[in-house]
Amino acid sequence: MEDILQSIDTDMLVSMGLSVLFALVLIIVALFVAGWAKRATSRGLDRANVDPTLGKFFSNLARYLVLIIAGIAVLGEFGVNVASLAAVLAAAGFAVGLALQGSLQNFAAGVMLLIFRPFRVDDVVETAGERGKIFEISLFTTQMDTPDNRRVIIPNGEIFGATIENVTFHDTRRVDVSVGTDYPASLDETRAVLTAAAESVEGRLEDKDVVVYLDSLGDSCINWSVRVWATTADYWDVRESLTQAVKDHLDDAGIGIPYPQMDVHLDKV
Repeated sequence: MEDILQSIDTDMLVSMGLSVLFALVLIIVALFVAGWAKRATSRGLDRANVDPTLGKFFSNLARYLVLIIAGIAVLGEFGVNVASLAAVLAAAGFAVGLALQGSLQNFAAGVMLLIFRPFRVDDVVETAGERGKIFEISLFTTQMDTPDNRRVIIPNGEIFGATIENVTFHDTRRVDVSVGTDYPASLDETRAVLTAAAESVEGRLEDKDVVVYLDSLGDSCINWSVRVWATTADYWDVRESLTQAVKDHLDDAGIGIPYPQMDVHLDKV
């Protein structure tokens, strides 16, 4: 009887020893494979010109997936019910997901922003009710600096679900200046004066035509739109110069820019 018990104990120790040895080997191999998976994923994403923030996230994710799979295999080797463990982890993940629903939404939106790139760092963007230059795009938030030098941090979920206007996406922009002129002024003369004003502006793109557009007949003035093109970097300087040129040329030509007015007639009873 004692021999049988000793034989059983020996078999159990050998089996346990083999399990421990297998677990150690599996852990060592998993560490090497996880490191290789991280480096391979990082190199692949770098060659694909993926954003560094997104590349770091996916490379770490590949490493953790390998380690999790190895951990489950080790637990299964020691007789742990892996199916029950997976169910518990799934339930815990579901509970955590509900608790972090807003954060997960911002995270998913951040990943989409980094993949589709509607804007980049240093772009001037208007979105989610804010306008400014993009300072940083992270997985959960986007930071921008406003024209009056305020730092605004916006959750990515609000950005991805809103209209995004990338003001500096193109290298050139059209500059529009609207002006109203007196009704007695000749339309042909006014058009010629406004065209001369636009052509005199420094910094405009001369390879694009100047446009003077008769917009509408208003209540107290004739409305015109004067349009030139400029590089995006020179937009505001050209816009100011065009506005000044329009005013100066109209004054020199004796064409007035009327104020809104209303004529009141009193009838004698």
